[in-house]
Amino acid sequence: HGDPALHNAYRYIDEETPDLSQYDQELPHKFENAEQLLRLARAHECNISDIARMNERCWRSDETIDAGLLHIWSVMNESIERGVTTKGLLQTKAKRRAPAMHERLQKMSHASDSDSELSQQQDPLNAFGFPHHDDWLYCWAMAVNEENACGGRVVTAPTNGAAGVIPAVIKYYQTFHKNPTQKGVDDMLLTAACIGMLYKKGASLSAAEMGCQGEIGVASSMAAAALCEIMGGTIFQVGNAAEIAMEHSLGLTCDPVGGFVEIPCIERNALGAKRALNAARLALFGDGK
Repeated sequence: HGDPALHNAYRYIDEETPDLSQYDQELPHKFENAEQLLRLARAHECNISDIARMNERCWRSDETIDAGLLHIWSVMNESIERGVTTKGLLQTKAKRRAPAMHERLQKMSHASDSDSELSQQQDPLNAFGFPHHDDWLYCWAMAVNEENACGGRVVTAPTNGAAGVIPAVIKYYQTFHKNPTQKGVDDMLLTAACIGMLYKKGASLSAAEMGCQGEIGVASSMAAAALCEIMGGTIFQVGNAAEIAMEHSLGLTCDPVGGFVEIPCIERNALGAKRALNAARLALFGDGK
């Protein structure tokens, strides 16, 4: 009769595999490249995120879309929370660094008035003053990818090896923006999805095919566009932010130590998140044209 476990596995696959034919329809706002995407947004006088939402409405209501986006962000945020609290070793026997970073940043953030001056003098991270917003970005990105390296649950956005960039940048928005909202998080995810689709259609998301520029570079580009839009950037500035982040990721190769997605992959997520922030801010200094 065969292996019961194998039989059950196939049964679950059959039950969970959706009927893709129901999604086989022409999108109302189809785009194949950035020029077409910007033309659509300009014609409809809307943001990049709005184009993604209008296409999603082909299959589901706004309520279902919002619920799905909230679920995606919840999983991302849970990856961060686990990553900053779970200590131990990676498969390469390197120590997980995010928990120690998190503890140190918390101590610096919560230092009392009486000892803050002393802590500023003693901690080399305070040599240029604070707040340490960028350090939190590094911590969150590394937390997610240390989770990935240890088999934890992450959102593949755009890949597992680059899964820390977008969550870190969204967490940055949620934590440090003057007026963060759930709609802001939703719009960031939708904008990032549009940019990710451009790379999926026009190139590849695979490091095996494109090197790390196809993973960290794409993730950084997606996050930069998302952050730029939520900061008030025009569609052209958003496109420029995506371009800047990728332009300065070109040439990254994929050659992880021991074949594990750990070294240098985890640190690259931290630097990719920072590159997204820099690209978004730099794009806002120009008009994107």
